[in-house]
Parts: sequence; structure tokens; C-alpha cells
Amino acid sequence: MLNTVRYDGPAGTPLLIAHGLYGSARNWGVIAKRLSAERPVIVVDMRNHGNSPWFDSQSYADMAADLAEVIDQPMDVLGHSMGGKAAMVLALKHPEKLRRMIVADIAPVPYQHTQMGPLSAMRQVDPAKVSNRNDAKEQLGELEPGVADFLLQSLDMKEKRWRLNLDVLEADMPQIVGFPDVTGVFDRPTLFLSGANSSYVLPEHRPIIKPLFPNAKFAKIPGAGHWLHAEKPREFEAAATAFLNMPAAG
Repeated sequence: MLNTVRYDGPAGTPLLIAHGLYGSARNWGVIAKRLSAERPVIVVDMRNHGNSPWFDSQSYADMAADLAEVIDQPMDVLGHSMGGKAAMVLALKHPEKLRRMIVADIAPVPYQHTQMGPLSAMRQVDPAKVSNRNDAKEQLGELEPGVADFLLQSLDMKEKRWRLNLDVLEADMPQIVGFPDVTGVFDRPTLFLSGANSSYVLPEHRPIIKPLFPNAKFAKIPGAGHWLHAEKPREFEAAATAFLNMPAAG
């Protein structure tokens, strides 16, 4: 079972949040707490991340099965990037477990980019030989702004180890940047919420999205890129809340 962090809120449909690659539940703490003002919120550590168990696979079928195991009643699901792909596979395989879904800045398509840069940087760090996070940050080397601080949230200074299964993430990177050949239809409300400065969800993806998610709507957050929830948290929370509170059709 995945490690979960729960935020109590008023009675209602709970919201399950699935983070992206190299992330953890703690990355979503502030947003989850704010969203819990209106509903219970559950944030998971995905497999091979955070405090969840390590497995020898990072496939979307396995990640979707992990999420299904956490869901004990119909929930709303919000997934970012890798977590968004896992949420989509969950919705297609187990539509009865979701009331509605928010997919944050990702599409059900394979991407050509690689996410090996941060992983290679983490391999440069010897956790046993760092005494503080500044030491580790120096060993990470040059990364995009904010990436080093983000990665260091997964460095366990007490245990002197990464809370990420780097070996499996590297081995399964083609699956992570890809998308499985999955059948099914999720016809409940779905919001594809993207950063206006991001190229992860493009108009040419809509003919792929609509047959799988016929009730999909699309929205963009101005001034945000792929990390839209971190770059524009208030706008992200407002968009998510508005969608989750929309009356059911019919």
C-alpha cells in the first residue's frame, strides 16, 4: 500500500492527489491543506518515491493499480505529470472509482524528451558524505532554476539516502515518458489544466484525448509552465476548486 498523507476536511467527496516524477506527497502539502478547507484530501507517495515501498517496476498499469488500492470510495483525482498519466490509466481501467478528474499539464501521449538529467545529477551526490543540504546542492551541479531544491526534498539526511529508487526509475524511464496502449472510456467530468507556457498539452493532442475522455475540458493558467501548481499556486487552487465544485450535469 502506498504511503498517504491525509488532510481532514468537511464531509464530501475526497480528493486524491498523485504527484509527478521525483516528487512526493510533501511537495503538495500547502496546496492540499488549502484544498482541504472544502473536502478531505489524500496525497500519496507514488511507488519508488517518498515513504512508499520500492518495487521493481514503474509502469503506469502498476501505478494505477496502486492508486486503485488506496481508493475505498468514489473520489475525485488530481494527478500532475507522471501522476496525471497514472490517474488517466486509473480512470480508464477503473472508472467506477472516480467522480471527476483533473490532469495537470500532461497528455495521454508518449513524449520525446528525457528526464534523465535530474537523475544523473542525483547520482553525483554521495548522501553518506554530505553533512547538510548545501553540500548536496553543490554536488548536484548545474540544474534548471528550482530543480535542485525540489530534488533535495527527497534526500533523507538522517538516513543518508535518497527516498527515490533511482535504479528502477532509470530502467523504466522509457515507460515513464511514454504512455501505455490502454483501452476504455472515462466519460465523467475531466479537466486538462495546463500551464500557458508549457508545451506538454497541445491542440494536436485533443483528437487523442477526446475519444478516451469525451467529457474533457481544457484550461490554461497564464504565466505558468509545466510546474504550474508551484509557479502559480493560488491560480491553480482556484481553478481546481472551481472545477471540483461544479454541479453534476443533468
